[in-house]
Amino acid sequence: MGRGKIEIKKIENPTSRQVTYSKRRVGIMKKAEELTVLCDAQVSLFMFSSSGKLSGYCSPSTEIKDIFERYQQVTGIDIWEAEYQRMQNTLRNLKEINDNLQKEIRQRKGENLEGLDVNELRGLEQNLEESIKIVRERKLRNTREIYTALLHELHEFEDENQRCSFVAEDLSGVYDSTISMANQQHSQPNKQKIVYESHDLSFA
Repeated sequence: MGRGKIEIKKIENPTSRQVTYSKRRVGIMKKAEELTVLCDAQVSLFMFSSSGKLSGYCSPSTEIKDIFERYQQVTGIDIWEAEYQRMQNTLRNLKEINDNLQKEIRQRKGENLEGLDVNELRGLEQNLEESIKIVRERKLRNTREIYTALLHELHEFEDENQRCSFVAEDLSGVYDSTISMANQQHSQPNKQKIVYESHDLSFA
């Protein structure tokens, strides 16, 4: 009894679909290698899974760019033309944007105003006023930030100065106490000397 025919349709289960893809990808790669060896064929193969992962094979004696060039020669189709045109369009758009920006900069500096009508000049004036407003607000914000920083430094300096004053007062008290004790100790021998001298006088 032969094997039943498998219906070719999308496998809905993602896990089963990935397993089937992996198995058949290996089989296709093997067939491409066999064609290269058995038939001396130049084979280039690219596959993208549903997750976007690239797998590929190219005959060992062949480079991918050579395959593309031969394909273009045989079919007469320039496979890079669409990409080239897209890059050209992007380049033109960027150049146009750059030219407009350069023109706007010159106009904001007061240059190239001869060709502007009243409405364009009014619009330029409004843009300049808005720019001045933005610059003024930024300047004010910077000034406030500088003032806040200086005020913070001033408070720190005052706190440090107050701490130094407390330390100086404590040191002054210790110094005065030390001097007082030293004076008392220094005056004590004098009293004893006076007593001794008075005794000597009495014995005389």
